[in-house]
Amino acid sequence: MGPGDLKQTICGLTPSDERILVGFDTSEDASVYQINETQALVQTLDFITPVVDDPYIYGQIAAANALSDVFAMGADVKTAMNIVGFDKKNLSKEALGLILKGGNEKIKECGGVLLGGHTIESPEMYYGLSVTGMIHPKDIVRNNTPLIGHVLVLTKPLGMGILSTAIKRDLLPLNFIKECAKIMASLNYLPSKIMRKYDVSSCTDITGFGLLGHVLECTNELVSFNISCNNVPILSEAIDLCANDVIPGGTKRNIKYVEDQILYMNNLPEHCKALLCDAQTSGGLLIAMKESDAKEYIKELEELSFGYASIIGQVIPRAIKPIIIC
Repeated sequence: MGPGDLKQTICGLTPSDERILVGFDTSEDASVYQINETQALVQTLDFITPVVDDPYIYGQIAAANALSDVFAMGADVKTAMNIVGFDKKNLSKEALGLILKGGNEKIKECGGVLLGGHTIESPEMYYGLSVTGMIHPKDIVRNNTPLIGHVLVLTKPLGMGILSTAIKRDLLPLNFIKECAKIMASLNYLPSKIMRKYDVSSCTDITGFGLLGHVLECTNELVSFNISCNNVPILSEAIDLCANDVIPGGTKRNIKYVEDQILYMNNLPEHCKALLCDAQTSGGLLIAMKESDAKEYIKELEELSFGYASIIGQVIPRAIKPIIIC
Protein backbone atom coordinates (compact mmCIF):
# COMPACT_ATOMS: atom_id res chain seq x y z
CA MET A 1 0.00 0.00 0.00
CA GLY A 2 1.37 3.44 -0.91
CA PRO A 3 2.15 6.05 1.78
CA GLY A 4 -0.78 8.30 0.84
CA ASP A 5 -3.37 5.52 0.97
CA LEU A 6 -1.90 4.20 4.20
CA LYS A 7 -2.13 7.55 6.00
CA GLN A 8 -5.72 7.97 4.89
CA THR A 9 -6.61 4.48 6.14
CA ILE A 10 -5.19 4.78 9.66
CA CYS A 11 -5.84 8.48 10.33
CA GLY A 12 -8.76 7.75 12.67
CA LEU A 13 -7.02 5.08 14.75
CA THR A 14 -4.64 7.21 16.85
CA PRO A 15 -4.56 5.76 20.40
CA SER A 16 -4.50 7.83 23.60
CA ASP A 17 -2.42 6.47 26.46
CA GLU A 18 0.32 8.23 28.44
CA ARG A 19 2.48 5.10 28.28
CA ILE A 20 2.72 5.35 24.48
CA LEU A 21 6.01 7.11 23.82
CA VAL A 22 5.88 6.59 20.05
CA GLY A 23 2.63 5.82 18.24
CA PHE A 24 1.81 5.71 14.54
CA ASP A 25 0.72 9.35 14.24
CA THR A 26 4.21 10.49 13.19
CA SER A 27 5.07 7.69 10.72
CA GLU A 28 7.81 6.26 12.93
CA ASP A 29 9.47 2.93 12.14
CA ALA A 30 8.12 1.18 15.24
CA SER A 31 5.90 1.88 18.23
CA VAL A 32 7.29 2.34 21.73
CA TYR A 33 5.36 1.54 24.92
CA GLN A 34 6.84 2.44 28.30
CA ILE A 35 6.96 -0.31 30.94
CA ASN A 36 8.78 1.59 33.70
CA GLU A 37 11.37 4.36 34.12
CA THR A 38 14.15 2.36 32.48
CA GLN A 39 12.38 0.02 30.04
CA ALA A 40 10.15 0.42 27.02
CA LEU A 41 8.86 -2.10 24.48
CA VAL A 42 9.58 -1.47 20.81
CA GLN A 43 7.16 -3.28 18.52
CA THR A 44 6.83 -3.70 14.78
CA LEU A 45 5.50 -6.12 12.16
CA ASP A 46 6.36 -6.63 8.51
CA PHE A 47 6.15 -9.30 5.81
CA ILE A 48 7.00 -9.55 2.12
CA THR A 49 6.39 -11.80 -0.87
CA PRO A 50 9.41 -13.67 -2.33
CA VAL A 51 12.12 -11.51 -3.89
CA VAL A 52 14.44 -14.43 -4.79
CA ASP A 53 13.82 -18.06 -5.71
CA ASP A 54 15.98 -19.61 -2.96
CA PRO A 55 13.61 -20.20 0.01
CA TYR A 56 16.34 -20.02 2.67
CA ILE A 57 17.68 -16.69 1.38
CA TYR A 58 14.14 -15.35 0.98
CA GLY A 59 13.57 -16.16 4.65
CA GLN A 60 16.74 -14.31 5.60
CA ILE A 61 15.77 -11.23 3.58
CA ALA A 62 12.20 -11.12 4.91
CA ALA A 63 13.44 -11.41 8.49
CA ALA A 64 16.14 -8.76 8.01
CA ASN A 65 13.49 -6.46 6.55
CA ALA A 66 11.17 -6.91 9.55
CA LEU A 67 13.88 -6.66 12.22
CA SER A 68 15.22 -3.43 10.74
CA ASP A 69 12.49 -1.20 12.18
CA VAL A 70 13.63 -2.01 15.73
CA PHE A 71 17.22 -1.16 14.84
CA ALA A 72 16.12 2.14 13.28
CA MET A 73 14.75 3.18 16.69
CA GLY A 74 18.12 2.44 18.32
CA ALA A 75 16.71 -0.60 20.13
CA ASP A 76 17.69 -4.25 20.62
CA VAL A 77 15.58 -7.18 19.40
CA LYS A 78 14.35 -9.52 22.13
CA THR A 79 11.67 -11.76 20.59
CA ALA A 80 10.02 -12.44 17.25
CA MET A 81 7.06 -14.42 15.92
CA ASN A 82 6.62 -15.77 12.40
CA ILE A 83 3.86 -14.52 10.08
CA VAL A 84 3.32 -16.91 7.16
CA GLY A 85 0.99 -17.12 4.20
CA PHE A 86 1.86 -20.51 2.68
CA ASP A 87 1.31 -21.13 -1.02
CA LYS A 88 1.12 -24.93 -0.87
CA LYS A 89 0.24 -25.24 -4.57
CA ASN A 90 3.64 -23.92 -5.68
CA LEU A 91 5.86 -24.59 -2.67
CA SER A 92 6.69 -27.75 -0.75
CA LYS A 93 6.70 -28.15 3.03
CA GLU A 94 10.47 -28.53 2.74
CA ALA A 95 10.68 -25.08 1.11
CA LEU A 96 8.61 -23.59 3.93
CA GLY A 97 10.98 -25.17 6.43
CA LEU A 98 13.93 -23.51 4.68
CA ILE A 99 12.17 -20.12 4.70
CA LEU A 100 11.58 -20.36 8.44
CA LYS A 101 15.13 -21.59 9.03
CA GLY A 102 16.56 -18.60 7.13
CA GLY A 103 14.43 -16.22 9.16
CA ASN A 104 15.39 -17.83 12.46
CA GLU A 105 19.08 -17.51 11.62
CA LYS A 106 18.67 -13.73 11.30
CA ILE A 107 16.71 -13.51 14.55
CA LYS A 108 19.50 -15.35 16.36
CA GLU A 109 22.18 -13.26 14.65
CA CYS A 110 20.96 -10.14 16.47
CA GLY A 111 20.44 -11.88 19.83
CA GLY A 112 16.68 -12.41 19.50
CA VAL A 113 14.56 -15.48 20.22
CA LEU A 114 11.83 -16.97 18.02
CA LEU A 115 8.71 -17.70 20.10
CA GLY A 116 6.38 -19.18 17.47
CA GLY A 117 3.95 -17.56 15.06
CA HIS A 118 0.94 -18.16 12.86
CA THR A 119 0.55 -19.77 9.44
CA ILE A 120 -2.36 -19.73 6.99
CA GLU A 121 -2.80 -21.10 3.48
CA SER A 122 -2.57 -18.32 0.91
CA PRO A 123 -2.69 -18.06 -2.90
CA GLU A 124 0.56 -16.11 -2.72
CA MET A 125 3.53 -16.80 -0.47
CA TYR A 126 4.42 -14.21 2.13
CA TYR A 127 6.63 -14.33 5.20
CA GLY A 128 7.71 -11.89 7.87
CA LEU A 129 7.92 -11.27 11.58
CA SER A 130 6.21 -9.57 14.48
CA VAL A 131 9.15 -8.23 16.49
CA THR A 132 9.55 -6.96 20.04
CA GLY A 133 12.59 -5.02 21.19
CA MET A 134 13.65 -3.16 24.31
CA ILE A 135 15.08 0.31 24.86
CA HIS A 136 15.58 2.85 27.64
CA PRO A 137 12.91 5.54 27.21
CA LYS A 138 15.60 8.25 27.05
CA ASP A 139 17.53 6.45 24.27
CA ILE A 140 14.81 6.34 21.61
CA VAL A 141 16.00 7.57 18.22
CA ARG A 142 13.14 9.27 16.37
CA ASN A 143 12.89 9.77 12.62
CA ASN A 144 11.61 13.37 12.68
CA THR A 145 14.04 15.10 15.06
CA PRO A 146 17.03 15.93 12.79
CA LEU A 147 19.21 18.89 13.78
CA ILE A 148 20.16 21.64 11.34
CA GLY A 149 23.79 21.21 10.30
CA HIS A 150 23.84 17.45 10.72
CA VAL A 151 24.73 15.42 7.63
CA LEU A 152 22.79 12.46 6.25
CA VAL A 153 24.41 9.01 6.08
CA LEU A 154 22.88 6.19 4.02
CA THR A 155 24.26 2.74 4.85
CA LYS A 156 23.03 0.63 1.89
CA PRO A 157 22.70 1.31 -1.85
CA LEU A 158 19.42 2.02 -3.62
CA GLY A 159 17.95 0.04 -6.51
CA MET A 160 16.72 -3.13 -4.81
CA GLY A 161 13.08 -2.66 -5.85
CA ILE A 162 14.05 -2.35 -9.50
CA LEU A 163 16.49 -5.25 -9.21
CA SER A 164 13.89 -7.44 -7.47
CA THR A 165 11.54 -6.77 -10.39
CA ALA A 166 14.35 -7.72 -12.79
CA ILE A 167 14.94 -10.96 -10.86
CA LYS A 168 11.27 -11.90 -11.25
CA ARG A 169 11.57 -11.25 -15.00
CA ASP A 170 14.79 -13.35 -15.31
CA LEU A 171 16.79 -10.32 -16.45
CA LEU A 172 19.78 -10.74 -14.14
CA PRO A 173 22.67 -13.24 -14.09
CA LEU A 174 22.89 -15.59 -11.12
CA ASN A 175 26.10 -14.07 -9.72
CA PHE A 176 24.52 -10.62 -9.48
CA ILE A 177 21.31 -12.02 -7.96
CA LYS A 178 23.52 -13.49 -5.21
CA GLU A 179 25.15 -10.08 -4.69
CA CYS A 180 21.74 -8.38 -4.36
CA ALA A 181 20.54 -11.08 -1.97
CA LYS A 182 23.64 -10.68 0.21
CA ILE A 183 22.98 -6.94 0.60
CA MET A 184 19.26 -7.40 1.33
CA ALA A 185 19.91 -10.21 3.83
CA SER A 186 22.47 -8.17 5.79
CA LEU A 187 21.09 -6.90 9.10
CA ASN A 188 21.05 -3.27 10.21
CA TYR A 189 21.86 -4.62 13.67
CA LEU A 190 25.56 -3.72 13.89
CA PRO A 191 25.17 -0.41 12.00
CA SER A 192 22.52 0.47 14.60
CA LYS A 193 24.69 -0.53 17.57
CA ILE A 194 27.68 1.39 16.21
CA MET A 195 25.65 4.55 15.55
CA ARG A 196 24.70 4.72 19.23
CA LYS A 197 28.27 5.76 20.05
CA TYR A 198 27.82 8.96 18.08
CA ASP A 199 25.83 12.21 18.20
CA VAL A 200 22.75 11.11 16.22
CA SER A 201 19.67 13.34 15.94
CA SER A 202 17.43 11.08 13.83
CA CYS A 203 17.30 7.72 12.10
CA THR A 204 15.00 5.73 9.85
CA ASP A 205 15.35 2.71 7.59
CA ILE A 206 14.68 2.88 3.86
CA THR A 207 12.05 0.37 2.80
CA GLY A 208 8.82 0.42 0.80
CA PHE A 209 8.35 4.20 0.51
CA GLY A 210 11.79 4.65 -1.09
CA LEU A 211 14.52 7.09 -0.04
CA LEU A 212 12.50 10.24 -0.70
CA GLY A 213 9.31 8.88 0.84
CA HIS A 214 11.12 8.13 4.08
CA VAL A 215 13.04 11.42 3.89
CA LEU A 216 9.73 13.25 3.75
CA GLU A 217 8.70 11.54 7.00
CA CYS A 218 11.95 12.74 8.62
CA THR A 219 11.48 16.42 7.81
CA ASN A 220 9.41 18.83 9.91
CA GLU A 221 8.27 22.45 9.80
CA LEU A 222 11.74 23.65 10.85
CA VAL A 223 14.00 21.66 8.53
CA SER A 224 14.47 20.45 4.98
CA PHE A 225 16.80 17.77 3.66
CA ASN A 226 19.28 18.82 0.98
CA ILE A 227 20.37 15.69 -0.91
CA SER A 228 23.17 15.46 -3.45
CA CYS A 229 22.02 12.99 -6.09
CA ASN A 230 25.60 12.21 -7.17
CA ASN A 231 26.51 11.08 -3.65
CA VAL A 232 23.62 8.63 -3.21
CA PRO A 233 24.93 5.03 -3.51
CA ILE A 234 23.04 3.21 -6.27
CA LEU A 235 23.74 -0.22 -7.72
CA SER A 236 24.84 0.49 -11.29
CA GLU A 237 22.81 -2.35 -12.79
CA ALA A 238 19.64 -0.73 -11.45
CA ILE A 239 20.40 2.46 -13.39
CA ASP A 240 20.34 0.67 -16.75
CA LEU A 241 17.22 -1.31 -15.85
CA CYS A 242 15.43 1.82 -14.69
CA ALA A 243 16.30 3.63 -17.92
CA ASN A 244 14.61 0.72 -19.72
CA ASP A 245 11.44 1.13 -17.61
CA VAL A 246 11.98 -1.89 -15.36
CA ILE A 247 10.23 -0.09 -12.51
CA PRO A 248 7.95 -1.72 -9.90
CA GLY A 249 4.47 -0.38 -9.22
CA GLY A 250 5.40 0.61 -5.66
CA THR A 251 8.16 2.85 -6.97
CA LYS A 252 5.76 4.58 -9.36
CA ARG A 253 3.35 5.24 -6.47
CA ASN A 254 6.21 6.69 -4.43
CA ILE A 255 7.14 9.07 -7.26
CA LYS A 256 3.62 10.41 -7.43
CA TYR A 257 3.33 10.75 -3.65
CA VAL A 258 6.44 12.94 -3.16
CA GLU A 259 6.50 14.89 -6.45
CA ASP A 260 4.96 18.07 -4.95
CA GLN A 261 7.35 18.02 -1.97
CA ILE A 262 10.61 18.18 -3.92
CA LEU A 263 12.62 21.02 -5.47
CA TYR A 264 15.00 19.74 -8.13
CA MET A 265 17.94 22.13 -8.55
CA ASN A 266 19.15 20.31 -11.66
CA ASN A 267 17.33 18.70 -14.57
CA LEU A 268 17.47 15.07 -13.56
CA PRO A 269 16.48 12.33 -16.01
CA GLU A 270 13.21 10.63 -15.06
CA HIS A 271 14.99 7.37 -14.30
CA CYS A 272 17.12 9.16 -11.65
CA LYS A 273 13.98 10.39 -9.93
CA ALA A 274 12.65 6.83 -9.99
CA LEU A 275 15.79 5.48 -8.33
CA LEU A 276 15.50 7.98 -5.49
CA CYS A 277 11.91 6.78 -4.97
CA ASP A 278 12.60 3.09 -5.55
CA ALA A 279 10.69 0.87 -3.12
CA GLN A 280 13.39 -0.98 -1.17
CA THR A 281 13.36 -4.36 0.51
CA SER A 282 15.57 -4.46 3.61
CA GLY A 283 17.23 -1.15 2.77
CA GLY A 284 19.80 0.72 4.80
CA LEU A 285 19.61 3.19 7.65
CA LEU A 286 19.36 6.93 6.97
CA ILE A 287 21.01 8.72 9.88
CA ALA A 288 21.34 12.43 10.71
CA MET A 289 24.55 13.02 12.66
CA LYS A 290 27.51 15.39 13.10
CA GLU A 291 29.76 15.47 10.03
CA SER A 292 32.89 14.59 12.02
CA ASP A 293 31.08 11.63 13.55
CA ALA A 294 29.70 10.60 10.17
CA LYS A 295 33.18 10.24 8.70
CA GLU A 296 34.29 8.02 11.58
CA TYR A 297 31.05 6.05 11.44
CA ILE A 298 31.47 5.32 7.73
CA LYS A 299 35.02 4.07 8.37
CA GLU A 300 33.72 1.67 11.01
CA LEU A 301 31.00 0.52 8.64
CA GLU A 302 33.26 -0.16 5.64
CA GLU A 303 32.91 -3.95 5.63
CA LEU A 304 29.39 -4.10 7.08
CA SER A 305 28.05 -1.79 4.35
CA PHE A 306 29.95 -3.50 1.50
CA GLY A 307 31.65 -0.12 0.96
CA TYR A 308 28.40 1.67 0.11
CA ALA A 309 27.83 3.80 3.25
CA SER A 310 28.00 7.46 2.21
CA ILE A 311 27.19 11.00 3.26
CA ILE A 312 24.38 11.94 0.87
CA GLY A 313 23.21 15.32 2.11
CA GLN A 314 22.59 17.71 4.96
CA VAL A 315 19.83 18.94 7.27
CA ILE A 316 19.17 22.62 6.46
CA PRO A 317 16.75 25.31 7.70
CA ARG A 318 13.28 24.95 6.23
CA ALA A 319 13.37 25.84 2.53
CA ILE A 320 10.66 26.32 -0.09
CA LYS A 321 10.17 22.52 -0.13
CA PRO A 322 10.87 19.78 2.46
CA ILE A 323 13.27 18.04 0.06
CA ILE A 324 15.91 19.73 -2.10
CA ILE A 325 17.72 17.58 -4.71
CA CYS A 326 20.90 19.00 -6.23
